[in-house]
Amino acid sequence: MTTTIPRASAILGAARTLAAKLLLAVPIDRAALSQAMTESAGGSDAEGAWEQRDSFEALEVALSLAIPELVGRMDVGAAISTLEALARELPTHTVRSEDQIQFQQFSTPPALARLAVHLARLSSDDVLFEPSAGTGIIASLAKGAVKDLILNELEPTRANLLEAVFPGTKVYRHDGAKLSALLSGTARPSVVLMNPPFSVSQSRGQDQNTAARHLRAALDHLLPGGRIVAIMPDWFSPSARYEETFRRTLEGARVVLSLRMDKGGYAKHGTGIAVRVLVIDRVPGDIGVSTINRGSVGELFAALPIVPLRATLRDATQAGAPRPKLSLFRSVKTGPARPVIVRAAQTNDVRPVAYEVLAEPAAMGEQRGVYADYRPSRVVIAEAGEHPTHLVESAAMASIDAPKPNYVPSLPERTVTARLLSAAQLETVIYAGEAWSRDLHGRFSHPAGEVALKEDPEGQLYRTGFFLGDGTGAGKGRQAAACILDQWLKGNRRHIWISKNAPLLEDAQRDWTAIGGLPSDILELSRWKIGEEITAPEGILFVPYGTLRSSRIEDTRLDQIVRWAGEDFEGVIVFDEAHEMGGVAGGEGALGQKQGSLQGIAGVLLQNTLPRARVLYASATGASDVNNLAYAVRLGLWGPGTAFATREQFISEIRDGGIAAMELVARDLKASGLYLARALSFAGVEYDILRHDLTSEQIAVYDAYAEAWTILCAAAHKIAYREVAVMRRNAA
Repeated sequence: MTTTIPRASAILGAARTLAAKLLLAVPIDRAALSQAMTESAGGSDAEGAWEQRDSFEALEVALSLAIPELVGRMDVGAAISTLEALARELPTHTVRSEDQIQFQQFSTPPALARLAVHLARLSSDDVLFEPSAGTGIIASLAKGAVKDLILNELEPTRANLLEAVFPGTKVYRHDGAKLSALLSGTARPSVVLMNPPFSVSQSRGQDQNTAARHLRAALDHLLPGGRIVAIMPDWFSPSARYEETFRRTLEGARVVLSLRMDKGGYAKHGTGIAVRVLVIDRVPGDIGVSTINRGSVGELFAALPIVPLRATLRDATQAGAPRPKLSLFRSVKTGPARPVIVRAAQTNDVRPVAYEVLAEPAAMGEQRGVYADYRPSRVVIAEAGEHPTHLVESAAMASIDAPKPNYVPSLPERTVTARLLSAAQLETVIYAGEAWSRDLHGRFSHPAGEVALKEDPEGQLYRTGFFLGDGTGAGKGRQAAACILDQWLKGNRRHIWISKNAPLLEDAQRDWTAIGGLPSDILELSRWKIGEEITAPEGILFVPYGTLRSSRIEDTRLDQIVRWAGEDFEGVIVFDEAHEMGGVAGGEGALGQKQGSLQGIAGVLLQNTLPRARVLYASATGASDVNNLAYAVRLGLWGPGTAFATREQFISEIRDGGIAAMELVARDLKASGLYLARALSFAGVEYDILRHDLTSEQIAVYDAYAEAWTILCAAAHKIAYREVAVMRRNAA
């Protein structure tokens, strides 16, 4: 489109013309909109000077300019009635632009904006923040009632218009779903008024939880005790289907009012959706309140009870704990008084995980048999708690100290202070990040169709990986999720989680949501057919090993994943139950030499194709068999700078050395900061040996089954032998 003046300037000029007409009660129709835009832009829409959508933008900006004078001196009921009547006289928005759809630009109807301002109970001491300010209709109604106004708008033209309509007001240009992280360290508001996008995220594309993400970010940025009035999609409620999302979004908050406006409230703005209006205070409390349901803003206002008073505002850094109430009868209690647990109010800001690096390693834990009590050998995380169950590691591993780390992960504050991760689990996040901060020795290229990397001075650097060898119960899934979250909060939002089978998707979602994520962040690959492009712009792609190896003539799942990840992929690849790739090297089987497993080969090819990926192997059997390390190409066990030139040499010599050699490998990996292996302690566990004497009938059944299996195994062996013989004969 060719314009004679900048788009924002043309819209603003037309808006001022239209605002003057609104103040003079001059009727405005489509022709008036077109005339104002043509005069301001210096040409018609037919000439390409402006687009039809621009005229409706000008009308909304005109409302922002005129509304304070039109209804500023009216009481709330009269103002709402006036604004509803005005909206009925104005042209309906009948044109949608690509930007409007992309940025979900459905501005708040003026009457609903006035109701939202009323529900906020603003005072002259308030700092008001509007995270999706649009054309400024809400801000124009609230500005005169507060001490300071802060706005945010991602769409560039609207942000420019806001700066012109509200001179001197700070206007940020961020994605509202990321505000708590992006505005960390800036002035925090006491009140938030928001009408977020409902179903399209700038970083995720189509995403039903967009509004919930924006609301959670606003809550995290709000001062403790502050109030949010949020206009939300109709589905956002504590219904059975969405209860989990509703609860997690509003964690640490209290819903004081819940309103619902039926379809029709947004009709003049080009959509007919129903919406909910939630009044939320950032204090712990009940979120399941009854909802007032009406068909218009005027009807909602008429049905309103007295708007609840605001909670006491507290500074986030100095919020004190409430004092326990005194009791006149405490002195006559017959038993000792129960201790009163006083906790300081918590925030959930993203912050570095504070830990102390020990100059001298911690003393080895108490040894019991072949195991020793586990303790992080090089770090002390003061705010973290102990693991819920007692952890141990083998005495041989306990005698090896991990190196001093430098990497500092960043996680939500409550992840640490609320003990969502234990000290041992946080240690994994630290050392995984440390490992990912360096590269393997040498440069490599990846010849097409080959599994092994080829040393190449002109090749690429490959990022070092990390192996988590914890046993059952130590929380490998939650540790993997925490490693992803650390990267997620740094803006790295494409990751791959590979696991044993599809049902483990629920386990991954459980571990991810336990530390603050949403279930919808995890994307099941089966949502896309093989050969289709994965359309999600970000997320954690969940892939079962069986799916990873699958292919068709026209495409493979591996290629599909690589296309989504992109050549510059730096996300985390979690190989959960990594021993599922243990057959990658092939070797001797019961029926002779066997080739490498397809899923093992696919896993190695994925690592080779994405050299900058942050690879995390998770398996409790990593050091039990050399084949369970054959897929671990990112640990630097063979190749340049090692004692083994190739993977084949490594496997051969370590296999000859037996379990003692495997133990040496594990100890060396821990000393390099690339391996941790803890297990639950069985101290205090009691057991009895129960003996069952088989009856003669049971013995006969067992013998019959054993004989049947003998016949089947012999037949299978003969078939395999015959097939091999045929292949050799044909080859000859």
